[in-house]
Amino acid sequence: MSDASAEGDVVITGTRLQRPNLASNSPLAVVDAAEIRYQGAVQIENVLNRLPQVTPDSNENASNGSDGTARVNLRNLGSNRNLILINGQRMLPVQANDLNFVPTALIKRADVVTGGASAVYGSDAISGVINFILRDDLEGIRTDVQYGFAQHTNDNDYARRIQTNANYRLANRNVLDGQKLDVNVAFGTNFPDGRGNVTAYFGYRDTKPVLQANRDVSACAADPAGFTAKGNTDLACGGSSNNPYGLFDPQTGPSADLGRFNNTKDGARTWVPYDSSFRYNYAPLNYFQRNDTRYTAGAFAKYEVTPAIEAYGSVMFMDDHTNSQIAPSALFQGYTYTVNCDNPFLSAQQGNILCGSAYGTSATQDLYIGYRPVAGNARPRRDDLRHTDYRFSGGIRGQIADGIRYDANALFSTVLYNETYENDIDPSRANRAIQVVNVNGVPTCKSVVDRSDMQCVPLDIFRYNGISDAAFNYIYAPTSTRGVDKETVLSGNISADLGTYGVKSPFADSGVGFVLGFEHRYESLEFKADALAVQKGTTQTSGRFSVNELFAELEVPLIENRPFFKDLSVNAGYRGSDYSNLSKIVSTYKAELSWAPSSDIRFRGSYNRAIRAPNVSELFSPQSNGNVNAKDPCANDPGVSPTASLAQCQRSGVTAAQYGRIAPCPSDQCTGRGGGNPLLKPEEADTYTAGVVLTPSFIKRLTLSVDYFDIKVKGYIGSIPVSQTISQCIATGNPFFCSLFQRDPRSGIIFGDQGYIVSTTQNTGSLRTSGLDITGSYTQPLGAFGRVNIDFLGTRLRKLVTEPLPGLGSYDCVGFFGPTCGQPQPKWKHQARFTWSDAASVGTISLNWRYTGGTNLTNNSTIADFASDPSIINARIKAYSYFDLAGTVKVQKGIVFRAGVNNLLDKDPPLIQSGLLASFGNGNTYPGVYDAVGRTVFIGLTAEF
Repeated sequence: MSDASAEGDVVITGTRLQRPNLASNSPLAVVDAAEIRYQGAVQIENVLNRLPQVTPDSNENASNGSDGTARVNLRNLGSNRNLILINGQRMLPVQANDLNFVPTALIKRADVVTGGASAVYGSDAISGVINFILRDDLEGIRTDVQYGFAQHTNDNDYARRIQTNANYRLANRNVLDGQKLDVNVAFGTNFPDGRGNVTAYFGYRDTKPVLQANRDVSACAADPAGFTAKGNTDLACGGSSNNPYGLFDPQTGPSADLGRFNNTKDGARTWVPYDSSFRYNYAPLNYFQRNDTRYTAGAFAKYEVTPAIEAYGSVMFMDDHTNSQIAPSALFQGYTYTVNCDNPFLSAQQGNILCGSAYGTSATQDLYIGYRPVAGNARPRRDDLRHTDYRFSGGIRGQIADGIRYDANALFSTVLYNETYENDIDPSRANRAIQVVNVNGVPTCKSVVDRSDMQCVPLDIFRYNGISDAAFNYIYAPTSTRGVDKETVLSGNISADLGTYGVKSPFADSGVGFVLGFEHRYESLEFKADALAVQKGTTQTSGRFSVNELFAELEVPLIENRPFFKDLSVNAGYRGSDYSNLSKIVSTYKAELSWAPSSDIRFRGSYNRAIRAPNVSELFSPQSNGNVNAKDPCANDPGVSPTASLAQCQRSGVTAAQYGRIAPCPSDQCTGRGGGNPLLKPEEADTYTAGVVLTPSFIKRLTLSVDYFDIKVKGYIGSIPVSQTISQCIATGNPFFCSLFQRDPRSGIIFGDQGYIVSTTQNTGSLRTSGLDITGSYTQPLGAFGRVNIDFLGTRLRKLVTEPLPGLGSYDCVGFFGPTCGQPQPKWKHQARFTWSDAASVGTISLNWRYTGGTNLTNNSTIADFASDPSIINARIKAYSYFDLAGTVKVQKGIVFRAGVNNLLDKDPPLIQSGLLASFGNGNTYPGVYDAVGRTVFIGLTAEF
């Protein structure tokens, strides 16, 4: 971990200019190979997520709803607003970026530019660029092997108490799981005349899963308890009303207004009023860390034919296979099931409640059912996710005259996505299977009798554990989807250092530098689903666009090597983009200034304007329904009034007849409809940065930089969180938010097959973030005792302001977490590493301190946009400090052994009510922000020959 502001770099990420002593004019942090080794990281997203400029995104700890990818989110502006590069070229299509593609063992360094780089690399780089510089010049063989695991002591007395109170199984006191094996081999050779090199690599990584059952913080779903007027004072183990015994909510017939009923726990065919004692603890079988198997392979080659022609190219491949796992499927509430009153599985007591006088006749009644089979042949739901990625690049480059170089290249990438959702109950089949009649004393599906479905197997849901293996095989119906994302990039540029020809300022020694180039990019998306997935609501889609771009960059040293002007230079850049799906050319540009009065200090500042067109996924991704963490304030359990008034609920589409009879979203999981929007317009972004870099000659080996950043995106392309839509409609009655409600017209619920909240992509208001980055590095020699190095990187977040819609007010998420703001957004976050090296450079010991400041719950704020059910027990997440210890030993020349422990003190993550979690929350916490699985241990060996 270091700052890359020191002069002397030939190539700097954030500019296409190639000149000696060029320095970055934007905040630029570098994660080097040593930092990756000290962290024992085999997933590069875990390294990036520790940076204070990064808000965690998709990662290995997400399960329910995960797409299996790993992404990075700079400045919390979204993973689609930063660009991922490999050796200066786009990695994959932006919408399909996956950091699993990066061969971690080959990384020399990762340059993280967080000041905007759209004029240089394209409009996708609004929040910045992550450029992975890979080793492509090996001479010999390099092998790297690492093994690691998680070790945790479950001693959270509070979590274990609430689990004991609920009679739930406790996690074992001491667990060891989540094993990771990473094996990499790379080899390379130079051509005999030294004019080129070929480097190839192969990698294998295997990650074992961690179940939520094995951590006391996640072993049950945490629900609010201890209610007071100011909010809940306690937590309790909750669960889902879709329970193993079977819930029934008649929508027609004599009991339509009498609430919900449940099968008794003793297996008898008897209904009793539903209460919370029937809830199912869905947490234990959920993954806290997904299993994953990844293969990578590739090669890089370059050969200088003449000084004017160097041919180069690369081929890269990845196959990544992972599974998410969650609790067994169910006949879920929200889908309307039909039961015939002469069903032989119905007891007289059940039949009379459901059908009244029609019991025993062929009459039918409609009802919601919440029956989750967990006994017999029931199995957890598994989402089988596979990504197979191919990337090919090639080109020629060279120097055609003194100070004049060119580079022409082509890049082709394809991402294949295959998903199979297993062990899910098909509601259509289940609906046929519960419509059963007696045929000569044999329960038989009506669909078999009328020959509409001869495969139907009767389903006995009117008692606990009544489902046969044959019935399981019938109702379990896997669905499959596949996607193909493609990108083609054709690019060429010419760069010049005109100092060779005397084009320079009379007050400067260096000449004017410029780059002029052209880029053509084509992107396409295709998404297909099988017949059953389509029947269950998945939408097939496809789309494509192309863009032609002209770009230019100019660097002008104005004054050099004069009193108070060691260096004064300006830099400007422009990119004009002609998108096939837009009616006019959009312009992106930048201006930068650098002034170094002396070698001890340098001031830098920049302005970037970007106009980002929506990517192919934002435009064309399929619209579908999915579970989201939210509560319906218009819903209520029997005997409890809704928290919202009738007038408030009517704003969201509730009728007077429905009020007081709407079922709550099971497990605080309402339904949101997400997906693309082909009517999206471009968004605009303005980025300002200003900073100072100190390298004082009177304190040798010290580098310190302080940078201010301010980024505002207008017409922000995103989706409005479901929880915010609910709270805003209920609290303010704003017609925009209330129009996003699509309540089930029969019952008023916002879950199931007909009730949902619209949360598709759209041009919203704006998002603005600002703050300070502070970076420092210092080395102190200790003579015969070696040396100590200190690296520090911290961010003070000043603003994170969201304006949901223009003119409708805004809110600032700095210092908050919760349903509206999402993951914790602390005011201060830092990482500090202290490393000792011996005098002979044989061994090192390194201690890392990670700090995340405290945050407050949005629900408790007086800000109108945050208004929701308050909570006392989760009112604040305290500040967190983690300590990591690692060391390396040079066993012999070319062989280095390493070992380390992350989260040395085995600190638990915060235990948060599950209904308060937003995106990337899992297991009652935020695993990307806090260490979810506890202490992790690793050992590794690198050998080079």
